[in-house]
Amino acid sequence: MSFHCYLFFSGGQCREAFDFYQGVFGGELRVMTHADMPADAEPMPGAEPHHVMHAALVVGDGLLMGSDDPTGDGGPRLGLSVSYSAPDEATGKKVFDALAEGGEVSMPFAPAFWSPGFGACNDRYGVPWMVDVSTPEDG
Repeated sequence: MSFHCYLFFSGGQCREAFDFYQGVFGGELRVMTHADMPADAEPMPGAEPHHVMHAALVVGDGLLMGSDDPTGDGGPRLGLSVSYSAPDEATGKKVFDALAEGGEVSMPFAPAFWSPGFGACNDRYGVPWMVDVSTPEDG
C-alpha cells in the first residue's frame, strides 16, 4: 500500500509547476493535456485545451501527481504539506532553496532535534513543502 500526493492548480499553472519540480527533483515527467484526450471523451467544464488533465513526476520510488482545476478559485492550500525526505543535508538544503525561491519560507532550513536538517516553505505556486533529512532511524 502506498499514498501519493495529488496537487490541483488553478489558472493553468500545472505544466509550469511540474516542469519546475522536475528541474528540482529530476525524474520522469509525463503530462496529458485536455487536447490529448480522445475525441469521444467528455471534456471537463471550463477546461482549456492546454490545461493539464494529468501530470505524473516519477522520481525513484516517489510519485507526485497533479492537474489543472478549471473549477477552482485559486485560493490557498490549507492543512497540508508535501513532504520530501532528502538523503543528506546538502541535498536537503539544495532542494529547500530551490523550492523556496520565489516563494515564502515559514521555517528556514536548519538542524532540528529530530533531523540534521528541516525546513518549511510555500513554493512560488503556493504549494506548502516540508524538506527533511532522512536519518538511519527513519528506516
